[in-house]
Amino acid sequence: MRILITNDDGINAPGLAILEGIAAHLAGDDSEIWTVAPALEQSGVGHCISYVKPMMITKLAPRRYSVEGTPADCVLAGICEVMPSAPDLILSGVNRGNNAGENTLYSGTIGAALEGALHGIRSVALSQYFGPDNAKLDDPFEAAGQLAAPLLASLLENGIWQDQPYGVFYNINFPPIAAKLVKGNKVVAQGFRGNGGFSVEPHQSPSGRKFLWVKGGTQHEPTAPDTDVHANLDGYISVTPMRADLTAHDVLAKVTSAIS
Repeated sequence: MRILITNDDGINAPGLAILEGIAAHLAGDDSEIWTVAPALEQSGVGHCISYVKPMMITKLAPRRYSVEGTPADCVLAGICEVMPSAPDLILSGVNRGNNAGENTLYSGTIGAALEGALHGIRSVALSQYFGPDNAKLDDPFEAAGQLAAPLLASLLENGIWQDQPYGVFYNINFPPIAAKLVKGNKVVAQGFRGNGGFSVEPHQSPSGRKFLWVKGGTQHEPTAPDTDVHANLDGYISVTPMRADLTAHDVLAKVTSAIS
C-alpha cells in the first residue's frame, strides 16, 4: 500500500511522528509511506492553497519532504510532483487538538483530506482531542496511536468512498482520555457548539501599534447527541463521513419555491 501523510502542525510536530507509526502498522511490511508536510505550522488555514505565490519544497530524506505552504498544498505536491504515482490512501494528522464541531470548518487537517478526496483518493483526517485526562500523559496522543490503525483498516475494507462526484472522506477525532478508557467508535454527524467560534482580542505593542490575536471558544461544551463533540466527551472515537459539496440540499426545493 502506498500512503501519503501530511498535517497542519508542521513537519516536526509530534502528531506527525505518531501518524507515521500508524501508517506503517496499517500498511504492513510492503508499505510505501511518503511524508509531505508544511515546513511551519499551518493550523486554521482550512482548504487554502497557495494560488498566487510559489512554494518552496525541500527533500529532507527519502520519501520525506517539507513544503512552505498549506496542508492542501502538500497534498498537491505529493500527488503531482513528489510521488511516482498516486497514493492508495492519504492520512492527515494526527492533529494536536480536536477538529470537531465548528473547528472542522477552519482545520488545515481537514483541508488536506478534502483535497485528497477531490482527486478521487481515499482520505482521512485524524485528530486527538486534548483535555485534563490526557494532556499530562507520557504520550497525550496515546488513544490515536493505539487505536487508529484497526479503525482505519475497517474503514478501508468496509467504508463508503468514491460513490459520487464529490466522494466521501472521513474526519476521525479521538477522545481526550487514555487509550484503555476509550469506549469504542461512533459514526456521528458534525456537531455545533454554538459558543465554540472564534473571536479577536486586541493588544498594543510597545511601539503603540495595535495587533489582534485570534481567540478560540470553549472546547469542552458538548454538542447534540449523535454528533462528534458529544461522542468524544463521552469517551468515544467519532467517525464523521464528509463531502466537499457545500450545497444545502435540504432547502433546495424550498428556496426554488420561494423565488420562482
